[in-house]
Amino acid sequence: MANQVTAMDHRRILGVDFFVGSAQEAIARMRAGGLLVVPAAPALKDMDSNAEYRESLLNADLAITDSAFMVLIWNGLKRDNISRLSGLEYLHELLHEPDVRQPGNTFWVMAGEQSARRNLDWLNQQGITVPEENVYLAPFYGKTVEDPALVERLNRLRPQHIVVTIGGGTQERLGLYLKRNLAYKPAIHCIGAAIAFLSGDQVHIPMWADKFYLGWLFRTISEPRRYFPRYWSARKLFLLMLRYRENLPALRSQ
Repeated sequence: MANQVTAMDHRRILGVDFFVGSAQEAIARMRAGGLLVVPAAPALKDMDSNAEYRESLLNADLAITDSAFMVLIWNGLKRDNISRLSGLEYLHELLHEPDVRQPGNTFWVMAGEQSARRNLDWLNQQGITVPEENVYLAPFYGKTVEDPALVERLNRLRPQHIVVTIGGGTQERLGLYLKRNLAYKPAIHCIGAAIAFLSGDQVHIPMWADKFYLGWLFRTISEPRRYFPRYWSARKLFLLMLRYRENLPALRSQ
């Protein structure tokens, strides 16, 4: 990975160096800028088949252990005791940072107009004012992620923080695209649906439920037809980790 890590603060899982420190420590590392990713099990299971996604993880500056399933498998296979650091916990701490709360210093990439409205209303209730120019509604990104309009706006505004709230598997590729194409080095936080759990854009997940690895259950109960197939498909991650463990999986031909 692009950042400098030590054996004490990371574990290499499926070829990716996962940070195993606290949210505060992760935020401190991101103050110098770079790309932070929050891989979830439904996307991680494709590490052997999705070349673009795996490239984004391998070139991130920090990957946190958001996937409870991955953490449980790893600890069982390796007799380890790493803890989960969820995207929700990370965002909760990030939003307390004075530089993140400063108007105009944080840029938000939102999944759509309705999501943006709910998220911005919630941020305003938390005392965080986001100028209209610092909100971008992401278009549909295909296999190749390119967005010169977003790059142009970011280069003009030069916010210190960019928070990406779109779906897993896509947000990481967008984050890597921005990292490689921006004319400066902001902190790019790919936190996906984390803010939606707080704003009401998706089902509310209490911090206690997140702590006990139950976020997936809340989402599944709220929309079973949408989330049950997604989480059921993540069972493939167990076989992938059983075979490769710390090693990068061989990439299957498309």
